[in-house]
Amino acid sequence: MNMKSYWQDFMGYLKEISGFLNTDPWVLQVFVVVFLTVLLSFVQSRFTRSLHKRLGRTETLWDDALISAVYKPLSALIYVIGLTLAMQIIFRATGAVIFDPDFIDPLRSVLIIVTITWFLTRLVNKGAENFIKSRNALGESYDRTAIDAIAKLLRITVFIVAGLMTLQTLGFSISGVLAFGGVGGIAIGFAARDMLANFFGGMMVYLDRPFSVGEWVRSPDRDIEGTVEEIGWRLTRIRTFDKRPLYVPNYVFNTVTLENPSRMWNRRIKEVVGVRYDDAGKVANIVRDIREMIRNHPDIDTNQVLIVNFDAFAASSLNILVYTFTKTRDWVEYHGVKEDVMLRIIDIIESYGAECAFPTTTVHVPDGIRTGELPADTEAATSGQQAARSNTTGSRIRTNKTGTGHGDAESGADGGE
Repeated sequence: MNMKSYWQDFMGYLKEISGFLNTDPWVLQVFVVVFLTVLLSFVQSRFTRSLHKRLGRTETLWDDALISAVYKPLSALIYVIGLTLAMQIIFRATGAVIFDPDFIDPLRSVLIIVTITWFLTRLVNKGAENFIKSRNALGESYDRTAIDAIAKLLRITVFIVAGLMTLQTLGFSISGVLAFGGVGGIAIGFAARDMLANFFGGMMVYLDRPFSVGEWVRSPDRDIEGTVEEIGWRLTRIRTFDKRPLYVPNYVFNTVTLENPSRMWNRRIKEVVGVRYDDAGKVANIVRDIREMIRNHPDIDTNQVLIVNFDAFAASSLNILVYTFTKTRDWVEYHGVKEDVMLRIIDIIESYGAECAFPTTTVHVPDGIRTGELPADTEAATSGQQAARSNTTGSRIRTNKTGTGHGDAESGADGGE
């Protein structure tokens, strides 16, 4: 006995029961179909949730993602099939136009396509989410940008295929739709050229991968600097160092120069240390000790360029160039290493009884010139100030100006916010 015979026997039993209850047979049939639909949806929901808990204990990623993605769309699919079957029973019994199969059958097909599309998009999202969680749990590295790009491309593919299947179900010619899309695409391209520019700009970011989510980027051409939070198809969200979100259209990245300090190998220390001319005889020893200190510093990468040399006769100092690279790339840790290096340089200079120079001016007074007392009628005399009197021959008077230390502060990729 096949399934059709069982169904006919079941309908016969329902007719007998409806006669006993003094009601129309189709009413009882609709009630039974709706009841079974709700019951089946409840049973599968409990079953899939229980199965999901068990599979969550396994190390396999895709079984957990599959069950997590399927249970809601599967419930929706059960309701679609059950309710449309109930509508068909009502139409056979009453002939209501609203339940005409010419309308119900395409509707059922479209809803089935929608539920399958929902399931596939959930599967893609859950798969990507589980992959990222597993890599984080294991402490393994992964390319977040590539994962996001693959997930978005898969979702777009699912939506395009679902759209074409829906059009075909509704009676539209796919070849005609594609031909219309080719002609209409030109007009749409002119009308939405900025949106398309952003779309293809996002594609280039995904393909070239000049930066990834979580990396620090900056542009010397634009006021763009911060940490990348999300790369969308139209916009890229960057969190600036003052914690404000910055939304950059993707086409901008095709027109500007972009720096990615997160991918630098080392951070550079470049400083010019000035020593007084009075300490000229000590410069050679100071340079030697500074060079030796940097070579033995645990946080300095000695495999990179290391320069410590007497560099220039400046206006007020003998300049020593210190050029080296730290092992760390972290911005905060780098400043701690740089501070330690500079403090050690000061200790070396002071250990020889020398001093760091600052801008000075020397005034030469010709021989025979006599410095006298200020006239009594000057403002200095009226205010009670006294002038110094001295007789000098070939003397030199040195006056100090307030100055700043010598140094080359890092900028660009070696800078911070």
